[in-house]
Amino acid sequence: MIQAIPAIDLIDGACVRLSQGDYAQKTVYESDPVAMAKRFEAAGFSRLHIVDLDGAKAGVPQHLEVLRAIADQTSLVLDYGGGIKTSDNVRQILKSGAAMVSVGSIAHKNPELVKSWISDFGSKSILLAADVRDEMIALNAWQEASQTSIFDYIADYAQAGLTQFFCTDVSKDGLLQGVAEDLYRRLREAFPALHLVASGGVSQLSDVTKLNTLGVDAVIIGKAIYEGRITLEELKVYA
Repeated sequence: MIQAIPAIDLIDGACVRLSQGDYAQKTVYESDPVAMAKRFEAAGFSRLHIVDLDGAKAGVPQHLEVLRAIADQTSLVLDYGGGIKTSDNVRQILKSGAAMVSVGSIAHKNPELVKSWISDFGSKSILLAADVRDEMIALNAWQEASQTSIFDYIADYAQAGLTQFFCTDVSKDGLLQGVAEDLYRRLREAFPALHLVASGGVSQLSDVTKLNTLGVDAVIIGKAIYEGRITLEELKVYA
């Protein structure tokens, strides 16, 4: 059974969502992320995906105090990403209460460093974030396409001990237009042993059902929850 993972994206300490990763297309949904996290826990969820958008922009994590507060006041299993560049960043995030550190840009820019984190901190502590456009890794807030195929990228990290990753089709993210079924089907077939998390495009409960049918392990859901397209009650079956 697929696991639904609600998302909290942070700017200025508030829960927001962006469209297509564009900071100019920002909607604030909740000023208190700890209250939001408690709401998710009360609805039966056990996981939470936290994105530090200020950290991603600044190049260093900015909301560790929010992470600590959520970790202290809930029992949610947390992953946290945004602005991670050093081993100290990883250490701080894990010490602040995250079970997993999600790494994106740095994983493409400095793969040897991230591979060392998999070895040093353990594969269960590192969640690789792969942003994809037309099956190629997307960089620099999705504005630039690399020459690296998502399939080659994940295969390389799997050889280094990676056990879990989430993949966002950036052409779908924040648009509520449905998920990239073909991409996730092919990723599931290519990497049956890895924990595969889908992200981006979920607009209704049927999208989650489709991903479950494909054998995807988990799905990150943000905007569809905040805009009431899917209720927490409906998602309970996947919590």
